[in-house]
Amino acid sequence: MSVEETLKKIVTRVTRKPETAFSPEASFEDLDADSLDIVQILVALEDAYDIEIQDEELQKIKNMKDFIAYIERKIGEKGK
Repeated sequence: MSVEETLKKIVTRVTRKPETAFSPEASFEDLDADSLDIVQILVALEDAYDIEIQDEELQKIKNMKDFIAYIERKIGEKGK
């Protein structure tokens, strides 16, 4: 499963939105994700990929496309 597919599955489960609401251009705000939802999403991704997501780096993320790229970068760094 790709990072995008995993993220879509987690985000739609946590926000209780249909998968059609998820797009690379969507922001957490577009998906009506509150701070608790975001924390649940982060924990699920950290567990799924055994990575640590930095709060200060998360603030730079504007949409799901940015988030996917960030997660892929963190996975790549872990492999080094």
